[in-house]
Amino acid sequence: MSSIKSNREGGPLILCAGIAVIDYVFRLDRFPAPDIKTRANQFIAINGGCAANAAVALTRLGGRARLVAPLGNDALGAEIMAGLRREGVMCDDIVQVTGAVSPISAIMIDSSGERIIVNYRDERLDIARVFDLKSLLAAARGVLIDNRFPEFVLPIATEARQRGLPILLDGDKPTSETDILLRTCTHVIFSAEGLRATAGLDDLDAALRYIARQTDTFLAVTDGANGIWWIECGKTRHLPAFPVRAVDTLGAGDVFHAAFALALAEARDMASCLRFAAAAAAIKCTRFGGITGAPSRVETEAFLRDHTLG
Repeated sequence: MSSIKSNREGGPLILCAGIAVIDYVFRLDRFPAPDIKTRANQFIAINGGCAANAAVALTRLGGRARLVAPLGNDALGAEIMAGLRREGVMCDDIVQVTGAVSPISAIMIDSSGERIIVNYRDERLDIARVFDLKSLLAAARGVLIDNRFPEFVLPIATEARQRGLPILLDGDKPTSETDILLRTCTHVIFSAEGLRATAGLDDLDAALRYIARQTDTFLAVTDGANGIWWIECGKTRHLPAFPVRAVDTLGAGDVFHAAFALALAEARDMASCLRFAAAAAAIKCTRFGGITGAPSRVETEAFLRDHTLG
């Protein structure tokens, strides 16, 4: 496996566009029942959000990340940007909406690593737009977007498509199969929940094939410990998940998308992109703390050398 230069030395620049959040994370033995007070074993306040998490993971994996996201012009927004900058993420293009509250989440994680998330997103953030798209994309080698703010990210994806850049959509949020993003992006990787809700089908193979009839975009779906399915040359292929003891799955999907986007920018074949992404996500699942558990490039390459998949 080839290596890339570190973030500081000029690895591939990936533009990440979508949502950035501040997460208040509580770790406990089991999820509480209604009307019952439960004491947490651990608490951390960290940055979150699909696009923002992916940007952090990219920098740790050796790429360079520029984030564009709607935030409020408030203390929460300032805290989010400060945390991202500490990770080396470029934040100068973030759009701050005066009077709006920046996104915030409360997250509970149980002893098995599963999670419950309650999110608040101010509807006033929906007016945010990026206008200087050419400058934003000038040095980018790829684009990674989520669909939490579809009207915000669509012009970015459209401009990137015209430039011939690879564009990866994180299909985490259920969306209509006719959503223009599915046809604008070059690659779409769904969560299992997102794919089932989008296609209206429980079987992931059938759901992938259903969406494939709507678009010629590369399609894949991740299903946690059950692995990854994708369509290649008209056939559905499967990659098992790396067996690990999961303690926190929060941010694992974002790490997967970041690693895939970086490998894609390196012009790797699909199977190699997916293995690299699966390895990075597996490592993250073994660490509590959301995106703070995202691995480095060295850790991911060492994991791949020590683990094989059938």
